[in-house]
Amino acid sequence: MSDKDRVLGHADEADGIEEYDNSLPTWWVGLFYCCIVFAAVYGADYHFLRSRSSASEMEQAIVARPKVEQTTAAAVGPEAIAAGKSVYDTNCVACHGAALEGGVGPNLADTTWIHGGTLSAIQNTISVGVPEKGMLTWGPILGPEKVAQVAAFVHAQGGGQ
Repeated sequence: MSDKDRVLGHADEADGIEEYDNSLPTWWVGLFYCCIVFAAVYGADYHFLRSRSSASEMEQAIVARPKVEQTTAAAVGPEAIAAGKSVYDTNCVACHGAALEGGVGPNLADTTWIHGGTLSAIQNTISVGVPEKGMLTWGPILGPEKVAQVAAFVHAQGGGQ
């Protein structure tokens, strides 16, 4: 009996399946080594030669987001905040929660703001939305006045800057 056809004798340890002591196919071993070489070259290129990182790509994506010109000045008075709460309760509670605690959408009551916590940044995020994360573009739906009111409410209640 050749070395290639030698049974290893593990059948009684497992489920009765016999295992042969065969080497891996040459094409498989070659593909494995090619993957290792590719990973090393790609990692060196990504991190060292081009100096890229996930953080810098995220910053570039935030800078590249479209900015909406605000046609309505966001008055942060009690009337605007009360009107904003009404609009928030109607449209935003499902994703951001009644206490702005988050859920499907991010927490709006903490100090961590993904797209900026200033009043104008909040207005821009509401107007433009974040389609890649599932947030609608609310600007055309609500209009500039209601967007400004919701932004005033979120800014007043949340952890905005």
